[in-house]
Amino acid sequence: MKLTKQFVADFFNNLEIGQQDKFFSQVSPNVLWQVMGTHPLAGIYRTKQEFIEHTFTRLHKMLNGGPILKVNNIFIVEEEPVAIVEMLQLSSSIYGNPFNNTYCWIVKFQDSMIIEVRAYLDSALVQQLISETGG
Repeated sequence: MKLTKQFVADFFNNLEIGQQDKFFSQVSPNVLWQVMGTHPLAGIYRTKQEFIEHTFTRLHKMLNGGPILKVNNIFIVEEEPVAIVEMLQLSSSIYGNPFNNTYCWIVKFQDSMIIEVRAYLDSALVQQLISETGG
């Protein structure tokens, strides 16, 4: 598979339009997902289910409409099927406060499926959200 910006943009657009199930349908069940930082959502998740339960499910309880991520930039690594995806969080907390976090995900693909992710984000904003909402 030759990875293209258009493929990645179409795939990640599901996170902006609220079709997270469609996005996660193309994530390997045995994905290795590392959430970097020093906040309570940080960690190494070795399955899709574990990642979803500890991050997205938790964020759904703290954010109006759940996590909505808009892609700002996509960079393709030519030597291997890897994309670097920069995103902005478009959600607000359940109390209406903005949650304008930024993300950089380094995403490795195999046969059109995500098999590995390293996610970088603002730890202080995540901690602030968790403290505010009791999440």
